[in-house]
Amino acid sequence: MVRSRNQMIQLPSALENPSLETRPPAPAHSRKRPTLGIIGGGQLARMTAQSALSLGCDVVILDDDADAPASTPAARWIRKSANDPAALCELAQAADVVALENEFVDAALLAELEERGHCVLPSAATMRIVQDKFVQKTALMTAGLQVPPFAAVDSRAELISAGERLGWPLVLKKRRDGYDGKGNATLHSAEDIDAAWERLDGYRHALYVEAFCSFQKELATIVTSSRDGSSVSYPLVETVQRDHICHTVAAPASISDAVARTAGDIARRAVEAVGGAGSFGVEMFLTEDGSVLVNELAPRVHNSGHYTIEACVCSQFENHVRAIMGWPLGSTAMRAPAAAMVNLLGHAEGPGQPQGIADCLAVAGAHLHLYGKARSRPGRKMGHITALGSTVDEALNIATRAAAPLHFGNFS
Repeated sequence: MVRSRNQMIQLPSALENPSLETRPPAPAHSRKRPTLGIIGGGQLARMTAQSALSLGCDVVILDDDADAPASTPAARWIRKSANDPAALCELAQAADVVALENEFVDAALLAELEERGHCVLPSAATMRIVQDKFVQKTALMTAGLQVPPFAAVDSRAELISAGERLGWPLVLKKRRDGYDGKGNATLHSAEDIDAAWERLDGYRHALYVEAFCSFQKELATIVTSSRDGSSVSYPLVETVQRDHICHTVAAPASISDAVARTAGDIARRAVEAVGGAGSFGVEMFLTEDGSVLVNELAPRVHNSGHYTIEACVCSQFENHVRAIMGWPLGSTAMRAPAAAMVNLLGHAEGPGQPQGIADCLAVAGAHLHLYGKARSRPGRKMGHITALGSTVDEALNIATRAAAPLHFGNFS
């Protein structure tokens, strides 16, 4: 592991050993329906809200986009910015528990809600670690977990130095607010630095760099931790990424039992290292020499776990609601030997409703999930398809055939 002077940062004292014991108790029983508040109104909030409604909860969403995907299942919509302290207080006052669809709300604002007695899960302490990917990597490394070599970079000159030290290629990343490839750039040599620096706006955004990891497979899992300290893990899956965007997920991953046990243990330790509560996505690399490295944590339900809606006894979304409401966790067992998911990405600018739905639904065994986004953009996640099978190849074949007729955007 390579450490630069920038890596020797001091984690805030409250975050050094996040403890499950510090989590607030579950809401007391009352005749009032339990209410879940969610910061963010995208597809993750939509699917979480659908599970919460099934469990008898009311749902309140905070998002300034009235057409966001979660507007349909929400019982109440607060159309204000998630970075507005007054709006956050309004949400918290209406809910028993406040959850997060993404990691973009500043942890200091979440801490203010906690100081006023509101329950926020994952906690502000956890979010303070996870939402800055450089701090997240440092926390994981401090916990004894392997991660790709990394370093903070404040200038082009430091990037050149990092390339000489870590070797090319490098992956340049935003420390905060990057997702679906929008915060990453691969640098094959020093000649790529200027374009990547401009695209990620290194003048205004804090950046860091990682050594490119040569891997056999990209693995992922969902770990769900409850208020009482209990946790469950979902099967290890293999993901296929293109341009830093997930295209397919295959469950279970084609790996040995020994690697599965190792990766599962690493994922649990990673979530414990940040004091996670609820469903967390854990992305990992299986390297050429058989080592398992942690890539990133997502402090929320995750794209790699969407297959669980059909494939598992209790989905990542339902277990997320169960965990943060303080209810018993459900089984993560798969209903079939294998499952696959194909992400549906926008092809062009245009309407969000796709062409080809009838042909998609004609494929037996395929399950279509559209997110209800008003507009399509190239590479934007518009929905997904899952399928079950006796083998991964069978499931992937069904999902791929169902996805083929769907087109998002203007096509003449």
